[in-house]
This record gives sequence, C-alpha cells and structure tokens, in this order.
Amino acid sequence: MAAWPNPTHPLLLVAALLAFEDWLATPSCSGGLPAARGPGELRAMMVADLMLVGSDATYADRFFRDHIMYKFFANSIQTLKPDVIVVLGDISAKGSELTERKWISVIEQFEGILGHHSSLPLLITLGDKDVGTCATLDRKFVQRRAKHLPGLDSCGCGAFEISNVSFVSLNAVALLCGNNNLRLGVEKFMERESHHFQRLNEAGCYPSGCESREGSTEVSWRQNSMESGSGPVVLLHFPLHKLDAEFTGVTTSSEAIVSDHSSVSSSSKQREIYDRLHTLPVNSTQYILQSLKPRIVFSAHTGSFLDFLHADGTREVTVPAMTWKTRGVPGFVITTFDIKGAMTLKCCWLAQEWHVIIGCLAFLCVTALAIRLSH
Repeated sequence: MAAWPNPTHPLLLVAALLAFEDWLATPSCSGGLPAARGPGELRAMMVADLMLVGSDATYADRFFRDHIMYKFFANSIQTLKPDVIVVLGDISAKGSELTERKWISVIEQFEGILGHHSSLPLLITLGDKDVGTCATLDRKFVQRRAKHLPGLDSCGCGAFEISNVSFVSLNAVALLCGNNNLRLGVEKFMERESHHFQRLNEAGCYPSGCESREGSTEVSWRQNSMESGSGPVVLLHFPLHKLDAEFTGVTTSSEAIVSDHSSVSSSSKQREIYDRLHTLPVNSTQYILQSLKPRIVFSAHTGSFLDFLHADGTREVTVPAMTWKTRGVPGFVITTFDIKGAMTLKCCWLAQEWHVIIGCLAFLCVTALAIRLSH
C-alpha cells in the first residue's frame, strides 16, 4: 500500500474535518450576527423544547446528540455572548412521567450540555411535557417540579430582575387548562406583579427598578393605567391567542383559531384546544395583556419561529424548538435589551440532524482511510 507523500497530511485532513464539524455546530442567524453589545445592554438567549430525557438517555443521546448539542451551545454562547439563558418550557421530553430523582437528572443533563457556561443566569418556565396535560395537572406535582428550578414559586411562576430588565415567568399550562387548582394562584401572581409595575410606573422608576420588589402582598384586581409595552418581559410556554383578522385586522398564524375560548368548560373542548390550537384561551390572553402590559412576550411550543404583533401593539415572539425530536430546523432567538428600553432580536438556526450525521460519518470514514493509507 502506498504511503502518504508527507506524514503531516493525515493530521491536516483530520484538522480540516474537525473544523468542518465545528462549522456544522455554529449557528446561522437571520441578517447576520448581532452587533457588539453596548454599555449596560443585556443579551438573552431564548431556547425552547429541549426534550431531554435525563437518566433515560440512550447511547445515541449520550454520545451523539448531547455531544453535538454541547458544541451547539458552546459555539452559540462563545459567538453571541449572552448574559442569561431562558428556557421556555419542555426542558424534558416526558417530565410529567418522571420521578423526582429522574427529574433532577434532566436538570443535570442540561447543565452538562451547557458545560462551564452553566454558571450563566438561567430562567426556566414550565411546559406541558414538564408537568402534564390538563387531565393530569396537579398542584403538588407542579410544586415538586418548580422547587428544583431557579426562582419559581409553588404555582410554577417567577419574577426576575437582571440588569434592570424585568422578566415574569407564567405557568401557561395552568392558564390553558381552565378550571384547575393552579389557575387561581397564577392569576393572583399576575395581580401582584401588575400592582408592582403600576407603582414603579407611577413613581417614574421603571425600567430602572428604583425600589425593591415586594414579595407576597396580595391586592385586589384593579384597572390598569399602565401604557402598552411599559411592563415586564413575559415568558410562557404556550403562545397567546391570536384573534382573527376579521375582528382585529391583524394577520393570524396558519393554525385554526376559534373566536372565543372563555365559554369552553368541557374536558373534550379543553382537549381540543390543547391538541389543535396550542394557544392560550382568549380570556387568559386578554388577562395577561391587560394586567401586565408586556414589554414583549416570548412563547414556544409550536416548534417554529413567529414574530407577531397583537392588536394592542404587544409584540410576541414564538421561539423554535432546539431539538431534532420535533419537526423543523432547531433554532433559538437572541435578544438584546438596551438601557433606553429598545430591543433587537434575531432568530438563529442550527444544522439539521441528517447534516450532522453525514458530516460525522464523513469524518470517521476519511479519518479511517487516512490512517490506513499512512500505514
């Protein structure tokens, strides 16, 4: 067998293939990479629907998917330099079926994928695969899940202040499912947050955060005098309802939409909402928009990217799934908040699984050939 003319050629070939693998794991962002951050700006990496399985991971998960996802996160974080990572639900593929120990293993699996970047601030909202569907939603179970996630209360909601940007995380599963023992707790949480931001606006403090957040003071529901867009960044798993263009003049998404969910009470109708629409009911949507006056809303669940403007001017961005286990190309959203209240965002995409598989197979085959020829 003929030898390589130069013994360094196999090493160069391996280096080229490793560079190709690294290129496959580098995100491609719409309109190019974001500009360098200015002083006082906050950059958030929004991901969703990771569908991790923790200790139930197969060899393919552990030695292929987790490895590639680790490179995806490492390259994305090194390139885009986010200050915080936000997971918009469904961190687990079947969290509602897991024991508490196995749920912890899902969190540990995600921390392993993040590697040394797990030291970044992490905000996680709950999704239906994390806590169950309408038929099985249970307050005590949600509480056991939420206690292992940073900043969430017993209802699965949380409020966070990072670099003078306020985030409010809502348990959208409880709002989707109508009458359940969690919904009232989520609505009371929104009342408290609404009162908090009204006081900040009246004092001229928001978004600078000139007073500390009040913890658990319950207030009665009242008319909100805040202007649209003057509230917090709202995080939730299910998208808000998108009213039909016939009523609002706003173009709807491609999914079928019913005109009103507020009168839906039967379990079969609730199941239809969950299976077909994957959006919150109209009354819950209006409740969120009117009480919190969101600066922007980030949602997930659909697996695809959507940038939508509601009738009141509230912007909602639906984040694509960052997994190969759903249809579509995996991706995430990178958002930059500046100190003047403006924000910019880009959707970034990762390679499809079959592209990565072909690249890895090519790497193995050519490396084996190089070793064989070198001998």
